[in-house]
Amino acid sequence: MPPPDPPAPTPSPPGPAPGVPPGRRIRVGVDTGGTFTDVVAFDEDSGELVATKTPSTPADPADGFLDGIAKVLAVLGVGAEAVAAVCHGTTVATNQLLEGKVGRLGFVTTEGFGALLEIARQSVPDGYGNSYFWVKPPRIVPADLVRTVAGRLDHSGAELRPFDEDQARAAARFLRDREVEAVGVCFLHAYANPAHERRMREVLAEEHPQAAVSLSSEVLREYREYERAMTTLVDAAVKPRVGRYMATIARRLAAMAPTPSARRGGDPLPAGPSFYVMKSNGGVLSAAEVVNQPISTVLSGPAAGALGAALVTRTAGFERVLTLDGGGTSTDVSVVLEGEPTLTTEGSVGAYPSKIPMIDVVTVGAGGGSVAWLSREGGLKVGPRSAGADPGPMCYGRGGAEPTVTDANLVLGRIPPHLLGGEVPLDPAAARAGLEALGAKLDLDLPAVAAGVLEIAAWNQANALRQVTVQRGLDVRDFVLATFGGSGSLAVCRLLELLGLPAALVPRDPGNLSAFGLLTVDVKNDEVQTAVARHADLDPAAVAATLAALEARAARSLDAEGFARPAHRYLRSADLRYFGQAFEVRVPVPEGPVDAELTEATVAAFHDAHQRLYGYSFRDDPTQQVEWVNLRVTGVGPIRRPTLRPLTREGGMPDPPRPAPGVPDPDPVGTRPACFDPSHGFVDTAIYRRDDLSPGDLIVGPAVAEEYGATVPLLPGFQAEVDRFGNLVVTRREGPRSGAPAGREQAS
Repeated sequence: MPPPDPPAPTPSPPGPAPGVPPGRRIRVGVDTGGTFTDVVAFDEDSGELVATKTPSTPADPADGFLDGIAKVLAVLGVGAEAVAAVCHGTTVATNQLLEGKVGRLGFVTTEGFGALLEIARQSVPDGYGNSYFWVKPPRIVPADLVRTVAGRLDHSGAELRPFDEDQARAAARFLRDREVEAVGVCFLHAYANPAHERRMREVLAEEHPQAAVSLSSEVLREYREYERAMTTLVDAAVKPRVGRYMATIARRLAAMAPTPSARRGGDPLPAGPSFYVMKSNGGVLSAAEVVNQPISTVLSGPAAGALGAALVTRTAGFERVLTLDGGGTSTDVSVVLEGEPTLTTEGSVGAYPSKIPMIDVVTVGAGGGSVAWLSREGGLKVGPRSAGADPGPMCYGRGGAEPTVTDANLVLGRIPPHLLGGEVPLDPAAARAGLEALGAKLDLDLPAVAAGVLEIAAWNQANALRQVTVQRGLDVRDFVLATFGGSGSLAVCRLLELLGLPAALVPRDPGNLSAFGLLTVDVKNDEVQTAVARHADLDPAAVAATLAALEARAARSLDAEGFARPAHRYLRSADLRYFGQAFEVRVPVPEGPVDAELTEATVAAFHDAHQRLYGYSFRDDPTQQVEWVNLRVTGVGPIRRPTLRPLTREGGMPDPPRPAPGVPDPDPVGTRPACFDPSHGFVDTAIYRRDDLSPGDLIVGPAVAEEYGATVPLLPGFQAEVDRFGNLVVTRREGPRSGAPAGREQAS
């Protein structure tokens, strides 16, 4: 990450509390990953930015979280009292859902709809040509923990039959007696009228006060009963664990930095620095609010990385970007169009669909800790199982017994014999022994089996990138690749080859980009309301009233976050479809008063979006009617963010443009044998220290660029030039690839 300019005077939550030294208002971003916890601290007044890493602590993620904060503050030379705010990207909810550990979960729904979860949807996953060969996955709530309650609303919210309190109490007592710890409530058409659901919560509070309760009318106020029920149940399932985790972090933050909080009100969490959590939609929310809507954090960490990459690549001049965030356990990929990550409401985490706004991320088990193993048929596989942080890869020397991607990179010389600048020494002999044992089963020598592991891992990542492009109607070759994370750039050259991409960008401090992204995002609250109407019959006044109500709800949420009304921003959108379609397309609703002209402009945007997505539209066909389905408002509370600026050489002035590439001019710090092609064996490879590179410098493969949190191996036939922001821009050189060392030869 390039050093930032001092921030512009944009609005932010209340200023530093008493006791914070003048000029030292520190905001800290902490991203908890499977292997390492990444930390970035930003001094809002001086613009100083410091990044570091610390090993994650899976047994208690709070330990790694606080260790990272203490470590970065020591680098800054300030005490904990200078911390004004902490923003956290957490995997607590994500990991719980990926592991399928939903606990004792109960479901209360409308009488006659007890089989809602069993019926689900008729769609069959790809690869099952005959549905007789596909068995639906286990339901999130077993049938014996589903209760129904009489009472009925119609689609407009009008009551057809009154709520049956006797059945409600019987259901609550039933779930209490079976020690259910979380309950999801989803009544038919509650998105139009939440009264019955709210009364059910009151009954549960009286009869089973220990249970965590989620209401569909608060989690997702839109129609489609199965998706609404599943989203509500996922929220309920993660609520106890997320609540305990947030309370633990807040309590230990308060003990670490005992300053009065910027916003207390009725906050149930202890006092301390303002504590925010990254949401899946690309915004942040206070921890006090997150405990009430924990499902909003299911893609917390990946969202932060995508946003950080979007900012860096947009500043560097790229508008169409694929982001690849490689960690120890998995790789997350997403698409950035016109400087913004794409959003979806059709996402899922593990086996559980979650119909909430989230950055469109695809995750594959292809991280540095992904285990190489043999299938029953004797084929080599890599991932999705991971060695994680404990015991970790074999080269960590902590008891790992299976070779991983990191072990393969180490024995091939593509990474140094240590991590984090020497803080984590690696054991090449252990990695070599594990891979040789695997190779013996495949009749492959060490370089061949290690290269095979890396090739499979690269293909896994390439297939994930195809999922977010080709399968969505986008040409992958139109994009530049941005790689980050501790392991994200290890296969960058191979991915350019596999996908035919023109270039890749590796930002500065790529291992900490997700934590940096946490410092660049605003507070966001999403509000939605189903309001189905055909466009020909649409009443603009009704649309205006619904949007105004949604805006009022968003405003109240931002008020609670400490933002003054003049600082609020509201983004309006609508989900539209052609009448008879099953799914919608979301388009922005223009600013201004809601009248016939504005609604026509929204429909025109829908036709354009449908054409882009599916290759056709019915713009000129009067027989095809447009239908409005959902109205949405996103309330935005802007925060101060780092501003990226060009790097400079000594003297303080930006470097002049570099002439056409010629002789590579940076000096390597040394060489070591590395293998990039088993048929060519090991070759002497130049090693560069990333911190020594300046704008305009060019390095030519085979070479390796190393820094504190990440490594970039350059294969023969590739080169990397440092742009004016300190990013490495990796491209292919003309001519055939070769295994010979590049040295300081002429670049083509």
